[in-house]
Amino acid sequence: MTHPLTYPGRLPPTSGVFSGDRYVPLRAVGGEPAAAWTLGGEEDGVRLDEHLARLGAEPLDQRHRVIAVGSNAAPGQLYRKFVNQQVRPVIPLTLANVHGIAPGVSAHINKYGYLPAVPVTVPGVVSRLFVLWLDDAQIEVLDASEPNYDRRLVPDDIHPVTLVSGVRLRGCHIYVGKHGCLAGADGVPYPLESQRELIARLLDSSAALKKLCGDTPDEFIDKVKDIAVREAAYALFRSEGHASAQATGPLSTIET
Repeated sequence: MTHPLTYPGRLPPTSGVFSGDRYVPLRAVGGEPAAAWTLGGEEDGVRLDEHLARLGAEPLDQRHRVIAVGSNAAPGQLYRKFVNQQVRPVIPLTLANVHGIAPGVSAHINKYGYLPAVPVTVPGVVSRLFVLWLDDAQIEVLDASEPNYDRRLVPDDIHPVTLVSGVRLRGCHIYVGKHGCLAGADGVPYPLESQRELIARLLDSSAALKKLCGDTPDEFIDKVKDIAVREAAYALFRSEGHASAQATGPLSTIET
């Protein structure tokens, strides 16, 4: 939050289990579901289902599966969202291959200044993304932290999700943006990239946006903290054809 140009934050290099102030690595076991994957660190070799049972946490088969396309995969962001909640944050994060969905850029600006991620449908692409496994209380906290998104069920027949161990996952959810996505003049959604590169690209493509928000990403971050400037930038995204509804795609037709 204090360094908006670092969004989406530090993503872990491997699957793992987030538990408030710890992130324990999790090793995939070929051909096995996530419950049979094993932990590293001090819990080396312990199966995930056994680890959760020891902690008195809900087993995987009683949890909601949510695909993260942005900062929800960053332990630092999860810590921020759960630290002041009366909910125990024991949350497995497992890497998976998601077909036909990629991280794009929402056509709105967060109050801290960054442009957050949003899922976009891209036929033929396969994205390596984290799946969060949340119990009922945890998913309520996460839902409440996403006012600019609706949680939707991912249609398995259109967007298959497969764990890196090779096991197919069904019944995954994803947060779909309410503002659409940013796209070029050709309608192709912008991919999520570093905030500095993304903001520089937007400023270079619009003299009006540069006049409103400054010449550099740092100036942009400073100016859009003003809600009036953010609203004016949204209007420019729409009037100059950079805002596309493509972010929802077939996901918008599926109920939560």
